[in-house]
This record gives sequence, C-alpha cells and structure tokens, in this order.
Amino acid sequence: MSDTQLKNQILSALSFAQNQVRRLIETHPTFYPLYTHHGHWKHDQPAWTHWCDGFLPGMMWLFLESGHADDPSYWRAHAESYSRALEHRKEDRDVHDLGFLFYHGTYKNWNDATVREGKPNAALNDVVTRAGEVLAMRFKEKGQYLRSFISDESCFIDIMMNVPVIFYAAQQLGTRNSELGTNLHQIATAHCATTIRTLIRGDASTAHEAIFNTTTGEFLRQSTHQGFRGDSCWSRGLAWSLYGFGTCFELTRNPEYLRTAERHAEFYIAHTPADGVPPWDYDHPGSLTTQHFLPDSSAAAIAAVGLMNLSRLLTDSLRARFYKDYALNIIQTLTQPPYLAIDDPKWEGILKRGVYHIHKNLGVDESVMWGEFFFVQALVKALAFC
Repeated sequence: MSDTQLKNQILSALSFAQNQVRRLIETHPTFYPLYTHHGHWKHDQPAWTHWCDGFLPGMMWLFLESGHADDPSYWRAHAESYSRALEHRKEDRDVHDLGFLFYHGTYKNWNDATVREGKPNAALNDVVTRAGEVLAMRFKEKGQYLRSFISDESCFIDIMMNVPVIFYAAQQLGTRNSELGTNLHQIATAHCATTIRTLIRGDASTAHEAIFNTTTGEFLRQSTHQGFRGDSCWSRGLAWSLYGFGTCFELTRNPEYLRTAERHAEFYIAHTPADGVPPWDYDHPGSLTTQHFLPDSSAAAIAAVGLMNLSRLLTDSLRARFYKDYALNIIQTLTQPPYLAIDDPKWEGILKRGVYHIHKNLGVDESVMWGEFFFVQALVKALAFC
C-alpha cells in the first residue's frame, strides 16, 4: 500500500471514529463507557474498575489535535465539558490510574491545546500536576513500588502508563518546590526500577502483577488478574510497558527506560502474527492455533503508538524506520474490517476485537474504551508519517 493510500485509509478511519463518538455522546449524554456488550456501550454488565473515563474526552482532544476535526467548535465544547466533569478525580486515592485520566486523556491534552494556541492556562496544568502528586501517595517504601488498586501487596504492569504523570508533576514542581519535585522524581524512578526487577523477565516479556511482603518489602512472586497465568505474557501488559517506558524516557532521558522499551518492541515483533495484532496472551494455547486465536486489538493499538514514539526517540535511523514501518503495518490492519467496525451499522464502537477481562468474561471480543482512544491516537500520530 502506498503512503497516499494509507493516508486515505487513516483519514477514513478518523472520520468514522468521529461519527461513532458523536453517536455515543448524543445517544447517551454524560455517559463514560468502559466496554461494549454485543457491540453496545450501554448495558448492565459490571465494570470491575473505574479507570477509563478520560479516554472519551481524550478522543475529542485528539480529533482537534489531528487538524481533521469535522466540527472543531463541537468537539472543543464537548472535550472541555467531559474533561471538566472529571476534575474532582485528581484527588482520587482509590485507583492507580490517574495518569490514564489526566496525563493521557484529559487535562494534559487540554493544557497542550492552549499552549498550541498561545494561550497557556496554568490552572489546567495544575490539575495534571496535582494528579501526579496524589498518585505518588500510593508509594510503598517497603518494596519501592506504587501499589495497585487491588491491595498493598500488589503492583501492576499497567502502572507504567501512569508513572509519567508523576515525572511530569516533578518537573512542574521543580522550580516552585524543589524538595517536593525531587521527592516525586525519586518515587517514580524507584517504581520504574522495581518494575524492571520484578515484572520484566529476561526475554523482555512481562507479568501482570508482582506480589510483595508488605512487612519486609520482599518481592514474592509474579501473578495475574487478566493474563492466562502468573508466568505468561499478557499482551496488553506488554504494550503498556512498551509505551510507558518510552514515555518515561522522553520525560527523563534515562537510557535504561529506552533500552527497556526497545526490548519490549523486539519481543512484540518477534512473537506477534505478521498483521501486527497479538493474541490476548502470548502463552495461551489458543494463541498457537488459527481456530482458537483470540486477538486483542487494543494491545495492537497501544503498541502501535509505543512503536511510533520509539521511532522519534531513537538516534539509530534504521531502527527508527523499522519501528515506524511496523507500527504503520499495525495501523493498516486495524483500519479495515474485521477490526474497524465500519461495515457493521449496528456496532457502536470504533475498533472491534478488543479484550477487557477474560476470566470475568467482561468485554471479550468487544470494543473497549482504551482501545478506542489509543487507536485514534495511533491514527493521529501516523498522519505525520504519511
């Protein structure tokens, strides 16, 4: 496929995404969905956690950033409204997802938009900074990690996507309160080191969860909630770590983070089918057979963005080109059926074949909000390459 053909395919998918998001917010105003059930966002299935609210307004900010918003004033008004309604959650002590909510999804994008317009708003930046401060309160001195929402003994690989908001807060506070900024930086750095030591294996695969002795801080074992087994490689967790460590490198320039992201990229490419979409878990027996293969399109979308970010960060132009081309291969796959829902008028999501929680049978082979968001982010970033 030529660059022009791919660009047209990306623009078509971006237009479809706007249609689907408009359909969602006009059918269910003020509703923040998590996953579809039989293709529908509104249902009575359980949520398990409350971590995805930032992704819906986040997509609206991405439509504006892309330069291809079909109605900029419409999306700006709704992006602000849906973001503002979440501001109170900057004080949320119950989740480890404040980076998803405020760094990736809402206020960081809002702040960046005002900077691009030459009208920076310090109050927006303060919300992001406060979210980083609050997330850092989850830090366990004994063990040197940010605890998951599950329990004090638990650390998730997902948290690598949230650590950037702490590094960002450290930067913002450094000039105003150097002691607080230094402390936040140390917490984020310690968590990254513990993640590398306990959740990333020698082959660069990842575990979902690390369990610690809360009395001594000793690392006890790897476990999982959403992967196949404690010793398996849940593909979305791998993608979270790839993207997260790349972002942490961008914020800190710590070369260990770049090396870690690259190692994950190599594992992803070596173990994923040629179309770029991985099985939900690389070690599940079904991942080896066509008949029982269950992909996770959301993991592919996350990895595509992580790989494009890597391509910007590397000084080796050949490696950078390789990661960029692989990411575009993923995007080419996702921007057409059976992944893009463009040929299914009853389906309310954008990206089909995502997976939320296998063991609880929640959002399996459905659209999932993080898949929607990172897919749109992948489209926006890919436009710069076409």
